[in-house]
Amino acid sequence: MAIGVWVSLILYFLLMLAIGFYAWRQSTSSSQQYLLADRNLNPAVAALSAGASDMSGWLLLGLPGAIFIAGLQEAWIGIGLWVGALINWVVVAPRLREQTERYDNALTIPAFLASRFPTQAMALRIVSAVIIVIFFAVYTSSGLVAGGKLFDMAFSGLFTFGGLSDYQTGVWLTLIIVLVYTSIGGFLAVSLTDFVQGCIMMLALVIMPIVVLYGDGGGGISQAAETLSTVTEPAGYLSWTQGLSFVAWASAVAWGLGYFGQPHIIVRFMAVRSVKDVPAARNIGMAWMFISLLGAVTMAIFGRAYAIRNGLDIKDPETIFIVLADLLFHPLVTGFLYAALLAAVMSTISSQLLVSSSSLVEDCYRLFMNKEATEKQSVMVGRISVIAVGIVAAIIARNPESEVLSLVSHAWAGFGAAFGPLVVLALTWRRMSGAGAVAGLVAGAITVIIWTSLGWDASFMGGPGVYEIIPGFIISWIVIYVVSLMTQNQREFRAVEAS
Repeated sequence: MAIGVWVSLILYFLLMLAIGFYAWRQSTSSSQQYLLADRNLNPAVAALSAGASDMSGWLLLGLPGAIFIAGLQEAWIGIGLWVGALINWVVVAPRLREQTERYDNALTIPAFLASRFPTQAMALRIVSAVIIVIFFAVYTSSGLVAGGKLFDMAFSGLFTFGGLSDYQTGVWLTLIIVLVYTSIGGFLAVSLTDFVQGCIMMLALVIMPIVVLYGDGGGGISQAAETLSTVTEPAGYLSWTQGLSFVAWASAVAWGLGYFGQPHIIVRFMAVRSVKDVPAARNIGMAWMFISLLGAVTMAIFGRAYAIRNGLDIKDPETIFIVLADLLFHPLVTGFLYAALLAAVMSTISSQLLVSSSSLVEDCYRLFMNKEATEKQSVMVGRISVIAVGIVAAIIARNPESEVLSLVSHAWAGFGAAFGPLVVLALTWRRMSGAGAVAGLVAGAITVIIWTSLGWDASFMGGPGVYEIIPGFIISWIVIYVVSLMTQNQREFRAVEAS
């Protein structure tokens, strides 16, 4: 491994640790500081933190891998996500920032729901916390899989110890680095590292397609288009619609529905400095997301042309970013690109670990085990929870054959269906009841679990599979509406009016 790669990676790791240490000194003296950075994030940090924690290794591995194989039809996922993120910023962000502070200064989504629906406070906190911890263990494992794949390909044989494979060593090293700065610095560390990581990710996704297209062996746009026109599997590689059924299209764009229910993303809305800062954060976040998604799509498409022209055998399409980084760049830049991939992975893992930790502390420990816990005790338990959830995720990620996109899709659907309709309606519909909230939360999660267990996401009624977020989101929304109408509660209405 060239010295330049090591220099770039070491500098990146030191920067992450330095940020964690800075955050530890600035913002870990209370639960509000540790879990929400004292609700004082500036718009740029909030925006890039939301984006970086959202995109993860999926942006550099999962999505490019899918497009590398299937062509532009898979890019509908990115379009659906961009539209969903925009609606999320417009509908959810300002309301959630204002209402979570108004309702007992809630520090977590379950705590907000409990204050919003006092008649079902206990049930909502327990069920929400269980769903968050379960699905985030799976979601976090997807990031560790991405880290494992990077180390397996880029550092083969250099880090193996204790009988662990290259892949397993990568999983545990990725986790350890994230655990250090997350457990030490809390939400401020996660948000600041997300900001830096988001900048690195976007820069990498701007550089990569340009070099792939015009560097050695690239051939430019015209030759890339000519090369891709010869692709016969699949047919219509550069077509957005050829052979694309309505069900497949709907399943792709439906990824956007998941945004409303992702705790690790919407918690950034709770931490932004003020409601007045939300529009600025939205504009920054959506611009970052557009550039990053465009870079991921073009990198995959041009990468396929480059692989064909140069006779590359890409055994795992999800590693196309790693392969191109190794082949086309100076070692210093290669190290930077590896750091970009690690940044994508770590930004999401750290956010998910912290949200899981916050639920375990605020909705379990302080609720059942130690109601009189001091701020110091709560912060310590939060750090222990971060480590515990991370270890469980690493165990789930132990299989090197795991696919990043598959793991992300299931967890994304679980959160989107369980929390999406619940959050939107809780923020916008004053007649919603606590019983409806609990019923919708359970219905959405169970629908996703049953749908995937039956394999209907792969094949439904003899046809193409239907992404599980679609039935889960619809059923959850209907259940909330119907049950709320059947269980109108004046106490809840008075609580809403009083707030």
